Amino acid sequence: MFDGVAPRYDLMNDVMTGGVMRWWRHEALRAIDPRPGERILDLAAGTGASSRPFERAGALVVSADLSLGMLQEGRRRAPDLHFVNADALHLPFADGAFDAVTISYGLRNVEDTLAALAEMRRVTRPGGRVVINEVSTPTWGPFRALYRRVIVPALPTMSDLLSSNPGAYDYLAESTLAWPDQRRLADLMVEAGWRHVEWKNLSGGMVALHRGIA
Repeated sequence: MFDGVAPRYDLMNDVMTGGVMRWWRHEALRAIDPRPGERILDLAAGTGASSRPFERAGALVVSADLSLGMLQEGRRRAPDLHFVNADALHLPFADGAFDAVTISYGLRNVEDTLAALAEMRRVTRPGGRVVINEVSTPTWGPFRALYRRVIVPALPTMSDLLSSNPGAYDYLAESTLAWPDQRRLADLMVEAGWRHVEWKNLSGGMVALHRGIA
């Protein structure tokens, strides 16, 4: 599915969020706080748009994704980045290989959330950190109702105008509505072995940044 949307994936993200996704990504960058020489695993990196800021900060970034189409598009756009085909449930990296692991808008696409969180924990060194940037549950009741009943169901219709695979955005809407809220995801992180778990709501809870320490 993601192979089919790779060429216009980043454009669709900008259009469907009215450009707000760029701010969400900036907040995720601040949360991960990359430092020169650190090893950072960017999971579900897609075309590498989320990885570039870490590279610019001097970190050593591995951009991992399961979709070969996304990786091919990423290598075309950013041949200097290090792309790896990887399954989040079976990461091809040693224990404690990274100082930080991050994933943006990809965790809900993994079949087993808890197992993915545990695998991310495995490849993070003791004291290392994780930042999860993901859709979430709006905190204000009236806006939450609008979001679930109007905004999210409208995503597939919006995608018809620009996407090379509009059907993929039916899945996007379904997975967004089915995703755990902030507290439930935090509980899963703790269950997977992460410590000091906390979250920050963005745009009223449409998106939440979850952080934890290995």
